[in-house]
Amino acid sequence: MKKINVADFLEQKEKIYNQQGFIQDDPISIPHQFSKKQDIEISAFFASILAWGQRKTIINKCNLLMEMMDNAPYDFVLNYQEEDLKPFLDFKHRTFNDIDTLYFLSFFQWFYQNHQSLEEAFIGGMKTTDENIEKGLIHFRQLFFSLAHAPERTFKHIATPSKNSACKRINMFLRWMVRKDDRGVDFGIWNEIKSSQLICPLDVHVDRVARKLGLIERKQTDWKTAVELTKNLKKYDKNDPVKYDFSLFGIGVEKLL
Repeated sequence: MKKINVADFLEQKEKIYNQQGFIQDDPISIPHQFSKKQDIEISAFFASILAWGQRKTIINKCNLLMEMMDNAPYDFVLNYQEEDLKPFLDFKHRTFNDIDTLYFLSFFQWFYQNHQSLEEAFIGGMKTTDENIEKGLIHFRQLFFSLAHAPERTFKHIATPSKNSACKRINMFLRWMVRKDDRGVDFGIWNEIKSSQLICPLDVHVDRVARKLGLIERKQTDWKTAVELTKNLKKYDKNDPVKYDFSLFGIGVEKLL
């Protein structure tokens, strides 16, 4: 498939999949239940981190988690007391368990008592001139696990480029928070990180389709591969390459290639 055909194909599919009908069956439906910025950030972060397995199960688990926070996650993390945490001792999704959940809540309480937006946790490690989000991701993980009681087992749930992880879930979360358009799917509520700095979330669907389209040459699936894919997508839109995540994911799910 020639490059011009790839460009046309991706543009066409982006317009089809990047629309509000996409929301209902995707984990992004969780933060779309909220309007307050901090509620969106917290619910979106949980939804992205728990996003592995069947999408229906992911959504159900995230809805349960929001219910346990009285469907007001920002208010909950700011004000919860020790006795409010008992229900979370029974929460589990795949390898994410009560220990992980309680630490996430602890981090959010500490963070939001000192900061207004989760964006600050990423931009502390970045410059506006950085090519991509890599340094921001590394800084975020270091900050996330900076509390004295951070459990060793929980580290596996927050990926980092420093370990050459593709960082799919965090990159998806950042797409939700940063990208701005008029389609109503991504939120675009962060302003310090640019869409051009985002890295494409690299899940199994995106990876497979991107290879078939000649957008990936590396044999591995890791951070360098995600960067390679994003650089190739920038040939079609240098300011917003990650919009094609919709195209690649949708093509993969519908098995069009």
